[in-house]
Amino acid sequence: MSDQSTSSARRAAAAAFVGTTIEWYDFYVYATAASLVFGKLFFPESSPAVAAMAAFATYAVGFLVRPLGGVVFGHFGDRVGRKAALVTTLLIMGGATFAVGILPTYAAAGVLAPVLLVVLRFAQGLAVGGEWGGAVLMAVEHAPERSRTFYGSFAQLGNPAGALLATGIFGLLAGAGDEVLLGWGWRLPFLLSAVLVIVGLVVRLKVEESPQFVAVRKRNAVVSLPIGTALRSGWRTILLGLGALPAATGGYYVVTTFLLAYSTTDLGVDEQLILYGLSIAAIVELVATVGLAWLGDRFGDRRVVIVGLVVVAVLAAPQFLVLSSGSAGLIISMLALMRLAMSAIYGPMAAILSGMFAPEARYTSISLSYSLAAAIFGGFAPLACTALVAAFGGVTPVIVLLVAMCLISIVCLRFAPRYEPDRDQPVPEVSRA
Repeated sequence: MSDQSTSSARRAAAAAFVGTTIEWYDFYVYATAASLVFGKLFFPESSPAVAAMAAFATYAVGFLVRPLGGVVFGHFGDRVGRKAALVTTLLIMGGATFAVGILPTYAAAGVLAPVLLVVLRFAQGLAVGGEWGGAVLMAVEHAPERSRTFYGSFAQLGNPAGALLATGIFGLLAGAGDEVLLGWGWRLPFLLSAVLVIVGLVVRLKVEESPQFVAVRKRNAVVSLPIGTALRSGWRTILLGLGALPAATGGYYVVTTFLLAYSTTDLGVDEQLILYGLSIAAIVELVATVGLAWLGDRFGDRRVVIVGLVVVAVLAAPQFLVLSSGSAGLIISMLALMRLAMSAIYGPMAAILSGMFAPEARYTSISLSYSLAAAIFGGFAPLACTALVAAFGGVTPVIVLLVAMCLISIVCLRFAPRYEPDRDQPVPEVSRA
């Protein structure tokens, strides 16, 4: 690989990291606020349990709309280009997040306040639905063949980096007390998004278009309707991609968003302790993800993911049982260990999904697989877990659910195909215009 190509791959990976960090920061700021303050500020007339479920319901809206975002921006990315789609998603996400920061609460606007909250969450979900697929492809499609898992993991780093920023800021605000947090403090993380978006735009505008998309365009193979091509020739692969993701999407939110709400609301664990613990866990994930992806290039990306899934299943019960121990060291250590296992699941997944689909409709295909998984498993995970605890009076059903997610992921990964460009592939419907 030439020095120029290597430099291009590094720039694309860096841009993917910066862009997804900002997008996920925006998303996690909302998730953290939903766990800590939205129930009190936007649903104050409900009981604490009902208010928490209502807050998580608005949180789930962002996941439900993600498949639509995957189709819309997948179409845009497969027809016009990966770069243009990513700039658009960043602007939509940043604008919606900033607007949440200036929303009136229920006390000032009544029922209009939660309605506006849902509308802005809709916009966030639409943007994230198109963000992940494009960022992954810009990193993977610029990368050398033997290092695609490594370079693809830089797009995955945005998740822990965004989570670290979000939980870190809320941790500092929680330390200032409820009066500050519930008064004006909760708005600050949302308003800071405007600064981050400007930085992200500068970085993304400097990156070249994906070479594989350029090659598709040069041979006049741009598909006229990417979603039609994706569903007609690859629907089984899309379903297997969806099935490979329950633990990487839903499981992730079980051990972050739900765990935060459960530990502080049901068990009375100190908010600041859990927020700091999640911040340390995010640092562990941030450091470990690239290394585990490097191992994926050396020993097989699917092998690394399956090992991670087995470890998550083994740690499922201890993760929740230590929360009532009262030991800060034990709680934080278990949070960090679980996130290390999650890194093995999440880091190599970018290259795995990208390698399952042909480039002509790849943006749409991987966005649809990922956003459907996020909507089904991620969007409803905190809500479902909260309902299970309320119904059964304990966390055991949540542990069973997490283990089941890992088993489903392992089975689907074993059957997921690999795209082989040198073999006889279905010919996509192309636009000759």
